[in-house]
Amino acid sequence: MLKTTMLAALMIAPLGALAQATYRCTTADGKKYYGSTIPMQCMGHRVEQLNSQGLVVRRIDPEGEQKEREEKAAAAAKAKEEEAATREESRRNRALLATYTSERDIDDSRARALADHRSAVQDVETKIDALKNRRAGYDKEREFYKDKKGNSQPPAKLVEDINSLEVDLKVQEELLATKKKEVDLINARYDQDKKRYIQLTRRPK
Repeated sequence: MLKTTMLAALMIAPLGALAQATYRCTTADGKKYYGSTIPMQCMGHRVEQLNSQGLVVRRIDPEGEQKEREEKAAAAAKAKEEEAATREESRRNRALLATYTSERDIDDSRARALADHRSAVQDVETKIDALKNRRAGYDKEREFYKDKKGNSQPPAKLVEDINSLEVDLKVQEELLATKKKEVDLINARYDQDKKRYIQLTRRPK
């Protein structure tokens, strides 16, 4: 009789614990944990919420919830970026319409920009020509110091001047190469402005 009573108690105990439990989880090692609040051992694991009959009424998935939060955060960040891009485009459109009153204005502005650019290129070319003329003078002066065997021993000041000139010449030549590439950038900018201007002023209202 006593053995029967103890066996019945052992069988009923888990059921009683289950009936009283609110949360349940199974850890990686296969152990189950119950509690009226989420047990510490369940942190990071999928948790099931049980009703008084021991039936699952809700499942809590930390990984799924974290992924959902990350997706919502990413969507919010993207929406914020798109909103900022829309505001910036609107600002640029207003600035464009405030700058030009016609397509002819854009063409005239392009012509002025290209003219200013050509003038800047010519200034650099003039500096390069002047530096090359100075270098030719230095070369003649260096020839003066060559001996009969062709060895050159010019004064230190002349060597310093030549080296300084070569540095200046390299800088100006690099500047010239950069400025020549700017022509395409200028035309591309005005092409884009003109295209946007046409879209803004000719679209149906």
